[in-house]
Amino acid sequence: MPTRPLGAQISHMLKDRGVEVIFGIPGVHNVELYRGIEEAGITHVLARHEQGAGFMADGYARATGKPGVAYVITGPGLTNILTPLGQAHSDSVPVLVIASCLNRGDLKMGKARLHDMRDQEAAAGTVCDWSHTAMEASSAYRLIDRAFAEFACARPRPKAIHVPIEVLGLPAEAARPAPHLPERPRAADVAQAVGMIEKSRRPLFIFGGGAVGGHEAARAVLARRHAASFVTGAGRGIPAPGDPLHFGPTLARPDSASIFARADLVIAIGTELAETDLWRDHLGHLCPLIRVDLDPGELTDIHPADLSICGDAGDVLAALAERLAPGTSDWTAAEVASARARFRAEVDAERPGILPIAEAIQAALPPDTMYFSDMTQFAYVANEALDLPAPGLWHHPWGYGTLGYALPAAIGAKAGLRARPVVAIAGDYGFQYTIQELGTAVELGLPLPILVWDNGKLKEIEESMQRSQIAPNAVIARNPDFIALARAWGCHTAAPQSLEDLRAALRQALVADGPTVIHMTPVLVS
Repeated sequence: MPTRPLGAQISHMLKDRGVEVIFGIPGVHNVELYRGIEEAGITHVLARHEQGAGFMADGYARATGKPGVAYVITGPGLTNILTPLGQAHSDSVPVLVIASCLNRGDLKMGKARLHDMRDQEAAAGTVCDWSHTAMEASSAYRLIDRAFAEFACARPRPKAIHVPIEVLGLPAEAARPAPHLPERPRAADVAQAVGMIEKSRRPLFIFGGGAVGGHEAARAVLARRHAASFVTGAGRGIPAPGDPLHFGPTLARPDSASIFARADLVIAIGTELAETDLWRDHLGHLCPLIRVDLDPGELTDIHPADLSICGDAGDVLAALAERLAPGTSDWTAAEVASARARFRAEVDAERPGILPIAEAIQAALPPDTMYFSDMTQFAYVANEALDLPAPGLWHHPWGYGTLGYALPAAIGAKAGLRARPVVAIAGDYGFQYTIQELGTAVELGLPLPILVWDNGKLKEIEESMQRSQIAPNAVIARNPDFIALARAWGCHTAAPQSLEDLRAALRQALVADGPTVIHMTPVLVS
């Protein structure tokens, strides 16, 4: 293999490990990373801001199932991408950031240099699974292979690798061929879980994002035992469409606690049971709890289990589907339907007018459409009220809860899945966090519908202040003319005045020769 500068070798190494797309922004400090991109046959997507590059890598990873990779520069490039890395860590998304850093001598002596930071490695370490500096080629290669091995067989979380500027330019031998990645460990013996489930008359499953890969086995388990189920937001679509015993993504409804109190066994698979899943400290169950998670740390949190199984959710579900005997339960379709109708009415009453629009959007789009939403009231309603036909279709910044996620994440997803319909949904305020990435979407020629819900204010925050008896303050900002701004970028635009107009705009956007910004206001249901 030829000797090349290390920066070029890294791109060739990544290509050998299956990387096809890299997101980023070149700069004088990381220019060596760009030497080998085209030669290696990798596509580079130029973001308008490192935050956008990070969210694009996140969206690409969620959409394709492959790690998302980003190149950034020393100092501000790294700090700009920290928010996306925090989101990826919170939601268990495999993202690898490779950043340049100051030269070895400068790192030791603390000289004032361009893009100087006190401790770049430590900064990334606050939001990544790990953050390490490679002082020579062999260390860089080992860290990259470590990252890909952990993406394959451990909980997928972001990693950061820093390489001094001078090291990136030094001649280096090629990395070794891609090693065989270890498989995730098989789950521990599930015989005890099988026995507990078969004895249960009211088994109640909770499926989280960690169980997405085992959704077919999950459906088989539910059908075999006539069990009831909930899903977290990240687990939507795991139960079969129309399952009459599925309560939906309604864990956060306060009255769901009374449903858990009626269960005689709860089985939580691939979920942290986090604050953002429940918005309360206790499920409400008065019965035994089984938990399955790949991360042993999650099995020792504030939701202690009577039986903990540390292993891959898909493996455990497959074993359950194979071993469980057919049986019945005491759950009835009528009690589930009654609860779902009650929850739906609550959602509609809390944020009126949004639900009919969300349902119209879903009905107008193909069943395999992939959605990327921002922190906005529109998404909060959709995430609770809309069922999905399959898992992995709706992506949201669940745990970290950052604004500005939807647009760049959708761009990353569409870059990875060109033939798949992808939609971005953002609020008027959050859209402005990363609105500059419209330029990237236009450059790529992506037929991407971008739905902007414009209620003219930070309405969720306004209502929170009112509930706290605080006079609303700093919740109204002057918005731009979104249609004119989108056209300035070269986007197609639509401003529907009715649900039929909205459906027509979506159909046109899916076949357009570039992105379409669709400006939605409450007039749609007035």
